[in-house]
Amino acid sequence: MAIDTLTGESRVLKVDILHDVGRSINPALDIGQIEGGFVQGMGWLTTEELVWNAQGVLSTHAPSTYKIPTAGDVPEHFKVDLWPEPNTEDNVFGSKAVGEPPFMLAISVFEALRDAVAQARGDGAVVRLTAPATAENVLRALEG
Repeated sequence: MAIDTLTGESRVLKVDILHDVGRSINPALDIGQIEGGFVQGMGWLTTEELVWNAQGVLSTHAPSTYKIPTAGDVPEHFKVDLWPEPNTEDNVFGSKAVGEPPFMLAISVFEALRDAVAQARGDGAVVRLTAPATAENVLRALEG
């Protein structure tokens, strides 16, 4: 994780995921699902901010205002491996869930960002970082 302490911008530098999908019916599909779910979760926790106006109308409703991850947000080093051990559970084809779990793995990005802010501050205080960890929220956390 890298953060710019002047702007609050952040970047995930490296991701390594080992995921247990049981017996993979289609490894390429499973890996793609894991990558996509993780990047979607990354966006949910870092850029996808919901803002309502005074009348209660959602104002972040378009691509120009609701910032989802782009190809440029995908870490340069992004490695996904499937757990090689066979699944001994009695289920359909020995497979396991591969939809939602990768999405939740992105919590590691939020916590790595919190750790990076703590390291940059160096004061030992608890870092209060709210999600989504936009550049503005990172700056607030850096300021304490």
